[in-house]
Amino acid sequence: MPGEQRFLAPAAWINGGWRSNVLLVAGADGSWLRIVPDAPPDQQQGVTTLAGPVLPGLVNGHSHAFQRAIAGLTERSTSADDDFWSWRERMYGAALRVTPGQLESIAAFLYAELLRAGYTQVCEFHYLHNDVDGKAYADPVELSLGLVRAARRVGIGLTLLPTLYMRQGFAAAGLREDQRRFASTPDSILNIAGRIASQETHGARVNAGVAIHSLRAVGEGALRELAAGASPVMPIHIHIAEQRREVEDCIVEHGVRPVEWLLSQVNVDERWNLVHATQATSTELNAIRDRHASIVICPSTEGNLGDGVFDLPAWMGHSGNWSIGSDSHVTRSWQEELRLLEYSQRFHLRKRNVAASAALSESSAGALFQGALHGGSAACGLRVGGLAVGERADFMVVDGDAPSLAGIPQSHLLDAAVFSSPDAAMLETYVAGRRIELDMRALRADFVRAMTALWS
Repeated sequence: MPGEQRFLAPAAWINGGWRSNVLLVAGADGSWLRIVPDAPPDQQQGVTTLAGPVLPGLVNGHSHAFQRAIAGLTERSTSADDDFWSWRERMYGAALRVTPGQLESIAAFLYAELLRAGYTQVCEFHYLHNDVDGKAYADPVELSLGLVRAARRVGIGLTLLPTLYMRQGFAAAGLREDQRRFASTPDSILNIAGRIASQETHGARVNAGVAIHSLRAVGEGALRELAAGASPVMPIHIHIAEQRREVEDCIVEHGVRPVEWLLSQVNVDERWNLVHATQATSTELNAIRDRHASIVICPSTEGNLGDGVFDLPAWMGHSGNWSIGSDSHVTRSWQEELRLLEYSQRFHLRKRNVAASAALSESSAGALFQGALHGGSAACGLRVGGLAVGERADFMVVDGDAPSLAGIPQSHLLDAAVFSSPDAAMLETYVAGRRIELDMRALRADFVRAMTALWS
């Protein structure tokens, strides 16, 4: 049919397992029309034969694009008490300096890196709203539109999450001076989300949701106002229970822990994605699951910042929905995120194949990949859940000749792709049935210019 894209994969990951000689047919709208494992020879005529095994594209459920500019620049200790809060001070240095043009260049390079790794949609938790002096831009969506242009330039899907940030802490009346670029109100956030959503047509790669930075950054009235004002189709994200001090401060202010406070204040449902939750208890995770909300886990950033270890066995044992995010982008590899997620559990519990055991699965890599894949749709509010009819036709082609995959039987390809390093590279990435072509030299040059202006 006109507009169809037809592919033949030597192997493809479908419903949690590998199938051979898979015919993949994408429609003109960029979604899957047909998936045919063991396709007969007559259906293999005139197709594009893919050069390696095929995995579905993944959603990166949590990104702060501007923080790509500090990856590798916060790894020198300034005191014996270096922790999340001291890292935050250094992160603010970038937040206070980056210009709209620099942000666009940084985001474009980052998004290209994510695409090359096999991420096909990124959820941008965006709280830089104002100019460097803290004043509103003439157009309130100035920085947001820069992120949209960056995503369109490289071809990745983008879920923009303009983020509400109103105060420096639970008992504070407002923001610190070095948080001036974050200042926002429920109305301003809803207006940004509405502007972005109104620009897009059905089936486009860019959509919008809303985010609350954290309970410490937003009072209960504003929290309820934003949640009530968000469209029923918009995902809602929030940082929750990331640090022990955050939990302790919430108990001092409200008498209960953050998760319990959130659930008591708003109608948390399937639109909600709670980011990190590294300090959440098993009881709290069960309560989140009962509301059909999701968790976004960011293992590389949680490890880099000393956040703690998410209780993966409890969450997977509760059949909880979850996705992964690269957050501060100290890595842009989904393989490393999943590997760190499993290894953090092994360090903590002194056991092996923790994800497999929790998910009642044979393969830890399979359990982890399927979890991240399934939860990605909730994170972005789109149908991007794998190689299945009706889902967006996003996929990555794995380099089957990668050293880490040498001699590996097909049934163990994903196990090796996740747990044998160096990471197997992706030969190609497709979004909505279209192969992504990237000019990495030009993107890198723009990124280097932005970095030089920021840090010289």
